[in-house]
Amino acid sequence: MRSLRAIRRKIRAVKNLQKIMTAMKMVAAARLRRVQDRVMAGKPYTEKMRWLVETLAPHLPAIEHPLLQVRSVQRRGLVVITGDKGLCGAYNNNIIRAAQAFMSQDGAAPFLLYCIGRKGYDFFSRRGFPVARFRPQLPVTAPFSEFKAVAEDIVRWFVSGEVDEVHVAYGEFVNALVQRPKIVSLLPIRPETREKEAPSGTQEREYIFEPQAPALLSLLLPRYVEHQVYHILLESLASENAARMNAMSQAADNAEELIRQLTLQANKIRQWNITKELLEITTAVEAMRRARD
Repeated sequence: MRSLRAIRRKIRAVKNLQKIMTAMKMVAAARLRRVQDRVMAGKPYTEKMRWLVETLAPHLPAIEHPLLQVRSVQRRGLVVITGDKGLCGAYNNNIIRAAQAFMSQDGAAPFLLYCIGRKGYDFFSRRGFPVARFRPQLPVTAPFSEFKAVAEDIVRWFVSGEVDEVHVAYGEFVNALVQRPKIVSLLPIRPETREKEAPSGTQEREYIFEPQAPALLSLLLPRYVEHQVYHILLESLASENAARMNAMSQAADNAEELIRQLTLQANKIRQWNITKELLEITTAVEAMRRARD
């Protein structure tokens, strides 16, 4: 049985850890709110950009643009977005497992990896996966120019012909309690056309492009990719901070339960020590009384 001093030392250590976990939970919650504010601020622009590409796609003539070029797939690129740090539950492991499952598909072309975040880079590089590029995770306070630089690097990766397709594995933010790994296709751009039946008596709209369609595409499509990457990176940050907030909350609750159990054990040992001392005193008194008699 451990001594009372050892148990009290253990209680102090657990209380100190609980304070750290609570502080990390509060920091993660503050970062999550900041990321959500950025997502909500940029959401109207991103949705309008997506609507514009989807609406104009069926009406664009056969125009050759590097971001629309569908090539014979010899090598596929996979951007894996994880965190630089742990203590966020199974968030990083879930994304890594989803990326491994995606790469192990039957008949899939060889993959090259673009790792954003040290956790994913450490995992794949140590196991011999072909990691072509690596970037540390962007902080919550990073300006849009840094997100834009990541998007431009991914575009160069595709346009240079190093890979023929680009997919992204990241953590989808559903809500503060649910985050799930997701893999989406990024390049080449394949806009989803809106297939809605026109009302009776109406004709399909025709668009006049000014400037001409090639000039419009050269301006529109890069921005479309930039904001797709921007939204994915922000959603990954939101998912990671939500996962860390939940993990630290659970850890703090477990620490509270452990403190309760240790306190109960300390009280039992203390009561046992008091009872033992009383028995010793009573025995000594009884021995002295018999000696006098």
